Amino acid sequence: MLNSVRILTSLRVLALIIAPLALVACSSSPYPPAPAQAYSDDYNYILGPGDSVNIVVWRNPEISSTVTIRPDGKITGSLFEDLPAAGRDPTTLAREIEQVLSKYIRDPVVTVIVAGGIGPYSEQIRVIGEAAKPQALAYKQKMTLLDVMIAVGGITDFADGNAATILRTSEGDKQYNIRLKDLVRRGDVTANVDVKPGDILIIPQSWF
Repeated sequence: MLNSVRILTSLRVLALIIAPLALVACSSSPYPPAPAQAYSDDYNYILGPGDSVNIVVWRNPEISSTVTIRPDGKITGSLFEDLPAAGRDPTTLAREIEQVLSKYIRDPVVTVIVAGGIGPYSEQIRVIGEAAKPQALAYKQKMTLLDVMIAVGGITDFADGNAATILRTSEGDKQYNIRLKDLVRRGDVTANVDVKPGDILIIPQSWF
């Protein structure tokens, strides 16, 4: 009986020692916190395969059209074929279409309007791990971590939200710590930060 009491006492003492260490391990991160502001005012949307674009040729409605960028990154429209489009912003693509149409139309004026899409892979926000709905999202100017979390439905019950990180491809794969649990579960808006084109959000599973 005495030995049993001693064993139980030892286990309780061990638990008291381990518990704080576990909390420290969970709360610490080897990565710096993500900067609160990261967006750029001069951001331009980059077209990617699957994007739908409206090509409007002023005073020439018969050759205006809506086309989808093919998997190879090219488009075909009235009076032109296999024109590279992926990786360009809409204004650049419009100027290139004008150059092609100038062979058939005098001083063509072209406007390219993005009708739908999520841009090239290099610009997408990708969420992996313990998100409710892991997926790739189109980046939008001044998009924040909260916007991303709403789009993916938050985090799962198994997520270690405050150990989540952003892998920032635009900064040479630099990694930052983010506090998703504080943001999503506790409503701490100080944990909200900007995201950038190409960011990858990694949400690990909790060990406890």
